[in-house]
Amino acid sequence: MMKKVLVSPKGKPSYEVLIDAQMDFSPLIPFIAKKQVLVVTNDTVKTLFYAKMEAELSSQASSFLLCELKDGEQYKSHESLNQIYQILLKNNYTRECVLVALGGGVIGDITGFAAATYLRGVSVIQVPTTLLSQVDSSVGGKTAINHLLGKNMIGAFFQPQLVYTATNVLDTLSDREYRAGLAEVVKYGCIIDGVFFDYLEKHVTEIRAKDPSVLSYIIARSCALKAEVVKADELEKTGVRALLNLGHTFGHGIECCQNYTGLRHGEAVGVGMVIAAKFSYQLGLVNADVVKRISNLLQALLIPVEMPEGIDQEAFVAAMLRDKKNVDGKNITFVLLGGIGQARVDKTISMEKLKIFLETEVFV
Repeated sequence: MMKKVLVSPKGKPSYEVLIDAQMDFSPLIPFIAKKQVLVVTNDTVKTLFYAKMEAELSSQASSFLLCELKDGEQYKSHESLNQIYQILLKNNYTRECVLVALGGGVIGDITGFAAATYLRGVSVIQVPTTLLSQVDSSVGGKTAINHLLGKNMIGAFFQPQLVYTATNVLDTLSDREYRAGLAEVVKYGCIIDGVFFDYLEKHVTEIRAKDPSVLSYIIARSCALKAEVVKADELEKTGVRALLNLGHTFGHGIECCQNYTGLRHGEAVGVGMVIAAKFSYQLGLVNADVVKRISNLLQALLIPVEMPEGIDQEAFVAAMLRDKKNVDGKNITFVLLGGIGQARVDKTISMEKLKIFLETEVFV
């Protein structure tokens, strides 16, 4: 049975997140009928899903074209974005066109940004095919491309018309890609919902085995939790939405230092969450049991929790200083924990405290 989550950003049209058991593209038809459609995907996802999408949808559209990008975080770039623009402009796509993002977080982010900026805004549908994109990046309207000096530094807030996915697509993922997505699921339990965190602890076996009913529940619950945050703070102005960045400041620092070719995004976030929990403990905000539970759950799900070798401390701090959540370029905005299911934003941490923490707990 299909699960539905309604996302209602304040002052913007609501849209649905539809979670099916088997991928069936018919829910997209009302949104693309008689319109110019451009499907953006990568070479990996194309071989898995595009033929089925084309067979089911192409006859419904007035034009149905494909933009095939290379697979990988390093391709979430201006060059890839320009590939999308080239096809749209060359084929005279109008403001009534629809872009369909068929893929993971990279495809979703770059397609969303193209939709936000082409002709000052056209429609976009997200069809996430990885767990990470299902539970996080496809919902909420954050779009972006990367820059060599920082991740997601160039982008826009732009909500989709629809998010459609299915649990069976996760069978196509490598074990590593699947586990990377689980880090974002754990994040929701850490920041908002302690009961959900308890559920994850009790269902590790089923989660690792990709039990369909458990998967359907954790995807829907993650999307519902994110929808609550987006409704309260779509543009990240009040600090509520910033809570979703638990582990991301540290994680983005890792990714940047590895030129986006080392840990996967979700893996880096997993490491970042443990670092944030340890920092919270050193600052006296949580007890040691909180750090242990988060680390144990991530490890039970086979997600990395240790800082990778070869990261330079100074370069790591410099990358975090360029984080887009920072206010003045001199202090880093951190998301810290007050307990399981309790997160807070802190902009007052001194660089001296951070340095002591990194030297004693991270770079040892």
